[in-house]
Amino acid sequence: MISYSEANKIIEEELGKLEIKTELVGLLESTNRILAEDIISDINLPPFTNSAVDGYAIKFNEEVNKWKIIGEIGAGNYKDYEIGDGLAVSIMTGGKMPPYGDSVIPIEDVIIENDKIELKGNSTYKKGMNIRKAGSDLLSNEIAINKNIIIKPKHIAVAATCGKTELKVFRKVKIGVLATGDELIDISETPGKDKIRSSNVYSILSAIKEFNQIGVDLGIAKDDKNEIRKRIEKFIESDIDILVTSGGVSVGKYDYVKNVMEESGVKINFWRVNIKPGKPLLFGTYGNNNKTKIIFGLPGNPVSCLVNFILFIKNNILKTLGVIEDQSFIAELAEAIFKKDNKKHFMRGFYKKDSDGNIFVNRVGTQSSGNLAEMGKSNCLIIFDEDKIKLNKGDKVFCIPI
Repeated sequence: MISYSEANKIIEEELGKLEIKTELVGLLESTNRILAEDIISDINLPPFTNSAVDGYAIKFNEEVNKWKIIGEIGAGNYKDYEIGDGLAVSIMTGGKMPPYGDSVIPIEDVIIENDKIELKGNSTYKKGMNIRKAGSDLLSNEIAINKNIIIKPKHIAVAATCGKTELKVFRKVKIGVLATGDELIDISETPGKDKIRSSNVYSILSAIKEFNQIGVDLGIAKDDKNEIRKRIEKFIESDIDILVTSGGVSVGKYDYVKNVMEESGVKINFWRVNIKPGKPLLFGTYGNNNKTKIIFGLPGNPVSCLVNFILFIKNNILKTLGVIEDQSFIAELAEAIFKKDNKKHFMRGFYKKDSDGNIFVNRVGTQSSGNLAEMGKSNCLIIFDEDKIKLNKGDKVFCIPI
């Protein structure tokens, strides 16, 4: 059994061997994709010196407080007025500054009378006020957006300003999800006797969709070695990059997944991690013709399955695609919590902020690895390290949002 940090180190190293290709997509289609190249600005931003407010463009002279209006410049309607002392041009926000104009007085700071303006008695002005100089945001040939970010609307705006109609993004990782167990039935059926609905497939496919990769539903396999072997071999021959199984990786009589993987040529990199929930986690790789396939065997308990996916699969895939996105946060425990072992625990919790912005967190429920209702009422995982058995009320803890 290995530690949480050791497991993540192995997974990160092996995922780095996946062949991740890139593709060009339309600008709008790139939303929530991962950028595979730096975006370089082809122009200065802003491209010309312009007014930041509606007002009057002037040539600064501290001895002048009255000006004659000689014209008007609207945004996108530039006219070449030459400004001298005592002269002003009415200018709109975004309007290009005329020659010798070096300051803009807001319209609310002046008294207007016919074609003249005068600074109000309580107003002041200084050289360079209310203008945006050409290139002050970004110079031509500078990086406008760094690669390896998840593209959001704010990035789309920058890319559009740089004239990008297409962006190079990483191809989505294709992840197959297979549930195992004689007890499982489809969610459309009503459980009877000793059957349960196969919720794990849906929670994992939803988690894959949430971070914008491709999930493939591989259905349910019975606790039969030949059937499981056929499913694994079919995965190996397919174009699916990663296989995620749920169930069959513990030490029960019918937990065949680990043995069948080994018989199918899968290298088991580790089996069992010193955490709770999710100790039976299995991680394997299959290599053939310089092509790597990744296999995760997750526990069948619904909470363990989803927690393992969040901790070991989602975060490491994002790292492989260059996204370093630590969403963990520090909260204050609103109650004391305990554990009886030296495992690293990820307890379901619920955090909230008070009116001063302080974050407090409570543990939710019994922490049973089969209690989906508790999971549904939680909004974070409280990290409880191996070397502690008690955390006191008021202690600061790291939490992971879920």
